[in-house]
Amino acid sequence: MCRVLLYRRMTSENTHVVMINGEAADCISSTDRGLLYGDGVFETLVVEQGVPRFWQRHMTRLRAGCRRLAITGVDTGTLYEEAGVLLAGHERCVLKIVITRGMGGRGYATRGCGQPTRILQRHAAPGYPDTYRHEGVRVRLCQSRLSHNPRLAGIKHLNRLEQVLARSEWDDPDIQEGLVCDVDGRLVEGTMSNVFLLAKGTLLTPELSRCGVAGIMRSVVMELAGQQGLSVQSMTISADDLGQADEVFLTNSVIGIWPVRRIDAGDYPVGPVTRQLQVALDGLADEGTEWISDENTGLAE
Repeated sequence: MCRVLLYRRMTSENTHVVMINGEAADCISSTDRGLLYGDGVFETLVVEQGVPRFWQRHMTRLRAGCRRLAITGVDTGTLYEEAGVLLAGHERCVLKIVITRGMGGRGYATRGCGQPTRILQRHAAPGYPDTYRHEGVRVRLCQSRLSHNPRLAGIKHLNRLEQVLARSEWDDPDIQEGLVCDVDGRLVEGTMSNVFLLAKGTLLTPELSRCGVAGIMRSVVMELAGQQGLSVQSMTISADDLGQADEVFLTNSVIGIWPVRRIDAGDYPVGPVTRQLQVALDGLADEGTEWISDENTGLAE
């Protein structure tokens, strides 16, 4: 399909919100390894004023995930072009990019697989209440545990069953997130977020060498904290350490920073460090605001 025609269909009719391998579509082959085995990676980007925030950071992590899984043939320049088509005329939304290994035969062996499958989805921006950001959210500790797999630690691969199981532990609408530990009881992350604690003047976040996702907003907040003169460390943290924290907050690319006001029966203030980092994030100039230009993108491999 001609890209101009695709552009017109997406902007005038506003019916197609998914592109698969550059075409407007909403289904993949039943032999796609992303469907069969969770064999792939994904990124979720918030779009503000028509621009996906932290595009290059997301592409860096996506490329790293593809290298870790030995998925080849992914051209981030092509993703850049297709995202421009999908997002045209949409000022605020969420962009999800999924890369699978592509179609393959029966069995786990990757030999003979086709080209990677590219899936781009445009979603409406979530309507989270302002109170989550300003007054904080309620969180629970999950019973589910994350297994150790250093080869997958840090990347955002498609197999999210552990997160699905953790999230299925509650349906109380007053609880916005669940924190998850690993099999040794070490705090790792939220089901959809990374977690930070302020203890004795130092900002702490769990280290992720065994499991967990190294979030884009996690890295942004760690850099901002350093620029603000705050001491920040990635280290082993136990669930018991939460009881000693002065402040706790959550991060991801869509929510930004959410203060935590309660974890199970424990209450926390929305403290000055959390507020300081929220203000710093709000004032951060977006990286790559000229992303829609064809020049100097630095994204093609």
